[in-house]
Amino acid sequence: MEKRDFKFDKRADKYDDHFEGRMSRRFYELLYRYTGLKKGDRVLDVGCGTGTILKTFSEFENIEGHGIDVEPQMLSVARSKCPDMDIRECSCEDTPYGDSYFDTLTACMAYHHFPDKDAFAKEALRLLKPNGRLYIADPAFPHPVRKALNLICRNINGEFFSSQEMRSRFEKQGFRYIGMQKDRYAQLVIFEKPCSN
Repeated sequence: MEKRDFKFDKRADKYDDHFEGRMSRRFYELLYRYTGLKKGDRVLDVGCGTGTILKTFSEFENIEGHGIDVEPQMLSVARSKCPDMDIRECSCEDTPYGDSYFDTLTACMAYHHFPDKDAFAKEALRLLKPNGRLYIADPAFPHPVRKALNLICRNINGEFFSSQEMRSRFEKQGFRYIGMQKDRYAQLVIFEKPCSN
């Protein structure tokens, strides 16, 4: 997850209350509703930003929380919100964690930023325990809008995918597709690591 010049660091202190943070709440709600966490689960939030998701998860359940991001100022906010969690600066495709370490991985409003999405999928498969789940919450745009946005954003801020496109990409890497939930412009795509991997 190489650093993109999208100035997240410059907005870190105000991100949660600004436009992006408010817009992200619909994505957060999908995660909170459909991510079935259990006591003691090891959870990694990939592209954790200011740590909002990890903090909220910890209010629902007693988890072992971890977060990674490439933006130092966002991580600084995340560490202040989640002082008892492991928050690290690293890319999404090369993490310092061991094989089959996590029960759950989440990526909220982050997947479209990842420069090497296949490398991320391989790393996610490595990190998850058998039957562990990956939850990707990202924008759901109609095809013509997505196509136009991708022409504009591909070299600036990333690339957007439909749930079917994500399904195809992740199944090629060995994931099992579980399903998709949608709330207007937000989609949550759910995958599982099969026991055989």
